[in-house]
Amino acid sequence: MGLAGLLILLLGWAVGHMLLILLLAVFGYLIWHLYNLSRLQRWIQQADLSSLPVSSGAWGAVFDGIYRLRKGSLRRRKRLNQLLKRFYKLAAALPDATVMLGEHDIIEWYNKPAQKLLGLQPSADVGQYIGNLIRHPAFRAYLDKGGGGEPIEMPSPADENIILSVHLVSYGKNRRLLTARNVSRLHQLQQMRRDFVADVSHELRTPLTVIAGYLESMKDGASELPPQWQRSVVLMEQQTRRMQSIVTDLLFLARMESGSGARIEEAEAVNVPVLLTTIVEDARSLSGANGHIITLDADRGLSIRANSEELRTLFSNLIFNAVQYSPAGGEITVRWYRGGKGARFEVVDSGPGIAAHHIPRLTERFYRIDAGRSREKGGTGLGLAIVKHVMNRYQGHLEIESEIGKGSLFRCCFPAALVAAEVVRASPGLDLKK
Repeated sequence: MGLAGLLILLLGWAVGHMLLILLLAVFGYLIWHLYNLSRLQRWIQQADLSSLPVSSGAWGAVFDGIYRLRKGSLRRRKRLNQLLKRFYKLAAALPDATVMLGEHDIIEWYNKPAQKLLGLQPSADVGQYIGNLIRHPAFRAYLDKGGGGEPIEMPSPADENIILSVHLVSYGKNRRLLTARNVSRLHQLQQMRRDFVADVSHELRTPLTVIAGYLESMKDGASELPPQWQRSVVLMEQQTRRMQSIVTDLLFLARMESGSGARIEEAEAVNVPVLLTTIVEDARSLSGANGHIITLDADRGLSIRANSEELRTLFSNLIFNAVQYSPAGGEITVRWYRGGKGARFEVVDSGPGIAAHHIPRLTERFYRIDAGRSREKGGTGLGLAIVKHVMNRYQGHLEIESEIGKGSLFRCCFPAALVAAEVVRASPGLDLKK
């Protein structure tokens, strides 16, 4: 470039028209740049990299640099396209319905199972709001909440006989992934299990009642029996009563799982403070010589709409458990109060506590921390399972806090929708703090 400038100056001096030669040189230089810019523009608009323009100087370096950048970009784009194709093939091969949702939950893509399980039309529903196509109330509430957490179950929009487990998760900015799995077979197996347990428990009820009656009569006249039979009769009578308790609990669980009984929205307000007073008195009688210190602290003006017998079973299980597993002379506090916009029921004991790894499994049927001790206390292993199912029925939940050597806390959280609008007054003279 410097040599070219020197030659132009010498030429201008030789012909005696320095300014004219300089202007012509600048004009030619500009024309050369415009020519190369035009070539660059045409080349960028082409998809073919092989037609790379050839030039010298700065423009040669520019063409070469842009060529390398475009080549690298095309390689990356090719790899990305391959990954996207693999992802779509993988998602299409999944047996579960899969729907990709963009901003505002607009459908961007879905696989064939989504057409079968969710009733989406082939390609036609892309660009639609998912809430306009799946209108089940449980799904709309789950969608409005933002998904996440535990999956929900609902009937398929395409076939009400198919039960779906639907899960919605976020995977990017303003994007979510909806999956739906057919769990109809699992529901059928669960229903078969519930029917079997209910039928067997019902059939056992009558013979157990007859056996218990005869054993009670024999127990009353045990003094007339041979000495070797007296203890046997007492043990048989105890175990028969225990079997009756298990059958009663199993039938109660079957009723809770089937959802039978009065509709919750039609239930009358239950005077919980009065109900708890009765149960606490029974707990003091159960404690007997163990001398547990049982305190009741209940909000006189707090009542909820529920089935009184279901509440009695729930409260009794938790309070009686505290009595059975707390040491003699231990303290047990029963509370009923407002909290979290709803109602709260708590039982706090000074028992031995529960190790953390046991807590998640406490509500399983027949789960025992110490099987020998539980049988010695006469427990059925179904109490907390019953509590969980009652709370599920009332859209509430059970919370458990415990630590070895520091006792346990069981808290039942009832939703605000169950709090009675009309307060059921406690009986005159009833002391709810003693």
